[in-house]
Amino acid sequence: MAAKCSYRLFKLYFIIALVLITSSYAIESQEQFFKRGHTNNWAVLVCTSRYWFNYRHIANTLSIYRSVKRLGIPDSQIILMLADDVACDPRNSKSGTVYNNANQQINVYGDDIEVDYRGYEVTVENLVRVLTGRLPDSVPRSKRLLTDERSNVLVYMTGHGGNGFLKFQDAEEISDVELANAFEQMWQKRRYHEIFFAIDTCQAASMLEKFYSPNILGVASSHVGEDSHSHHHDPEIGVAVIDSWTYYTLSYLERVKPTSKDKMHYLLQSFDRSLVMSTTKIRTDLYKRDLTKVPITDFFGSVRNIEIVNVSVSVDGSKELR
Repeated sequence: MAAKCSYRLFKLYFIIALVLITSSYAIESQEQFFKRGHTNNWAVLVCTSRYWFNYRHIANTLSIYRSVKRLGIPDSQIILMLADDVACDPRNSKSGTVYNNANQQINVYGDDIEVDYRGYEVTVENLVRVLTGRLPDSVPRSKRLLTDERSNVLVYMTGHGGNGFLKFQDAEEISDVELANAFEQMWQKRRYHEIFFAIDTCQAASMLEKFYSPNILGVASSHVGEDSHSHHHDPEIGVAVIDSWTYYTLSYLERVKPTSKDKMHYLLQSFDRSLVMSTTKIRTDLYKRDLTKVPITDFFGSVRNIEIVNVSVSVDGSKELR
């Protein structure tokens, strides 16, 4: 009887010790795991135009929105800034829709679009406040960029621009300096781990030149002095439905799946000037990682970090530990 009690006591002590060791290992592994990189993905998608004749800019933004949602970023981690006026414009023969191709195969407006900043809410001030987190207490969580130092943030902007500025709804402009300073505030406040900034507009490269904060990868649709061109128009809709640079970006992204191993290098090297009709500008000097090793889903997808351990514990003694 005494031997049985001693055995059971020994088994209990052994299990407790094993649990403590495993817990210690798990905590250490978790700490190392979170030191290795980012833990969440966010997207800020901004169309700075309005009015029917800028249909293509709305379609640009909604197309990127559709892609990041398909690759796993939920609406709760997407800030969508959109005039949101063309879907119900009286000139739209396909009421309630926005298409990004002349075949009208995909309605990028969809049935579950969530616009966070609509119409005249799309302002320079609101964009800067969203990026820097300087919003009034009355602003709901759904309209906030709730990022931290482990967040990768995709910032996509499209509209009409020039050398060192991007117009907002034909009423105001954001300058290259203002945008660079907003990103620096984000860095100082630990609001991002890495930023991928993409802009499709005329003379887009000028918006990259003033960046000075670390861990920013920038790409622009056109060099200074170049225009960004529309790709094609839909004769039934009557206007251009997408810009060339965004069109070819989407052509690549459509081949990417949430489990794909595609790297950012291949996306950024895929732009052919003879097709895009402008010269893509890539800025990498602020970015530390080798682009041939950075998955596209680090910015366009979601993060679902899991860790599999091969330790099992049997409390009834019927199975061996392994």
